[in-house]
Amino acid sequence: MRQADMNAAEDETIAAQAGKAPRLAGQNRLRLIGMGFGLAFLAISAQLVALTVLPNLDEPEEARVPIEARLPRPDIVDRNGVLLASDVRVPSLFADPQKIIDVDEAVELLTANIPDLDPKQLRAKLSQKNRFAWLKREISPAERDAIFNLGIPGIGFVNETKRVYPMGRLAAHVLGYVDLDSKGIAGIEKYLDDQGALYTASIADPEAQSAYPAQISIDIRVQHVLADEIGRAITQFEALAGGAVVLDINTGEVVGLVSLPDFNPNASGKNFKSQQQNQMMSGVYELGSVIKAITFAMCFDFGTATLESRYDARFPLIIGRAAINDFRGLRRVLTVPEVFTNSSNIGTARMALEVGPQRHQEFLRKVGLFDRLLTEVPESAKPLLPPRWGKLVTATAAFGHGFAVQPLQGASVVAGLLNGGRLITPTFLKRDRATAEGLAQQVVKPKTSEIMRELFRLNVIQGTAKRADAVGYRVGGKTGTAEKVINGRYSKTNRLTSFIGAFPMEAPRYLLLVMLDDPRPSPATFGQATSGWNAVPTAGKIISRIAPLLGIEPILTEEDRKKLEKQEKQALANKTED
Repeated sequence: MRQADMNAAEDETIAAQAGKAPRLAGQNRLRLIGMGFGLAFLAISAQLVALTVLPNLDEPEEARVPIEARLPRPDIVDRNGVLLASDVRVPSLFADPQKIIDVDEAVELLTANIPDLDPKQLRAKLSQKNRFAWLKREISPAERDAIFNLGIPGIGFVNETKRVYPMGRLAAHVLGYVDLDSKGIAGIEKYLDDQGALYTASIADPEAQSAYPAQISIDIRVQHVLADEIGRAITQFEALAGGAVVLDINTGEVVGLVSLPDFNPNASGKNFKSQQQNQMMSGVYELGSVIKAITFAMCFDFGTATLESRYDARFPLIIGRAAINDFRGLRRVLTVPEVFTNSSNIGTARMALEVGPQRHQEFLRKVGLFDRLLTEVPESAKPLLPPRWGKLVTATAAFGHGFAVQPLQGASVVAGLLNGGRLITPTFLKRDRATAEGLAQQVVKPKTSEIMRELFRLNVIQGTAKRADAVGYRVGGKTGTAEKVINGRYSKTNRLTSFIGAFPMEAPRYLLLVMLDDPRPSPATFGQATSGWNAVPTAGKIISRIAPLLGIEPILTEEDRKKLEKQEKQALANKTED
């Protein structure tokens, strides 16, 4: 009985062990399957990390897009929010040459749909051993669709950004442009890159890759008027080129800047000619009698001259072997207002000589005319100064001869002489008056500025700038006609004419500089080609058009009303003749 019980117990143990074996085997299989799924998940996760975070080391270097290149360029808008520059998405065509099955067929198909592809260059690119080659940057949507439908192995597309300028040529010199890789090459576009604004403060939402717009000081309406009137003047007076600047006298903001001929920043080829450069900043010129305004302010500020002072202009001023003369001299002793309104070289030179060469240089340094003017637009020329500064240089530089500056720089100095004596560095970005006040440097006394405003207005009322008098806007200004240097010598028949003025003169708000390069005499100008016959009337037309845009209301006197009636009658008569 005991043996039977033992045998039964042994059978039960064997049966229990036999039952455990299948359960252990099933559990092991589940563990192996779970481990397999876990490893697969880890592998997929690692691959996703590699694709989204780490660079593709197998991808050719030129095919990789740097992280900073993916950041957007900010839109550029004018002072009123009008869009001037923006990015759009465009496809670019590339190839993986190692995946091209039939090079000849690919060349034939691609050139048939994109005719400007060069077959020889294309064949060379598709035959190389590299894994990446650009075939054409910035293709049209129609070209992309046509190539896509061909189904050529190894041909693909990359979406890139293309910079577009909705206003075309308007404000091109201020905006500048970018290259194919969206890198700023000139103007504000280059400034945005150089200052790092693209990668720091301009990024409004990094995740959405959106950027705040860069708002500049230009008023595109004023810009249009400048371009229109300067273009008309170049045609009318057969000038080689022309330009204009409008400055806010109290903030230093450049409200408009035009240099013609200009360029189209949307053009695919950017091989611009030297004449298309920003001559208002990258060129230096002898501004002629416009510089006399600076000389007068210097003399008033040093106390060597007053409005009651008199200067002998009966005979040429002889210094060494040089003789300084007037264009149309009165040949008599002149008061200071007469020296200004008749633009007497003799009188101005005598005024400067009373100050002396040393203090003359000190004053020009004080107002910045010995230094390069630096603004947000990088194109900037350094003043061209005489190698030695003696008595003769003081006399001639006093009326703008032998002393060349960039036009914007000259405009900013004169603005400082008219706004109460505060020199404010020009800016192409929006700036409020409080900020400008903090940056201003007092260069002349407020009383000196007040006298200069009187002389500027007097010169438009009864001097050389009469044709600049825009009715109702109380314009004041100074003319300038400078001989050009041709083949190393000053020419009597080639000239640069200019006008610099402000309005309204009782409390100036805006300054205007107009320049024309080598305008020609004509019967309409009675054979004359000096500033009063071309640059001055051009300035008057500009002011008449931009003053209302800038919020300046006309104040009409009885004399102004008579002038308007006369102008209306003349316009009606001209229309009847046509």
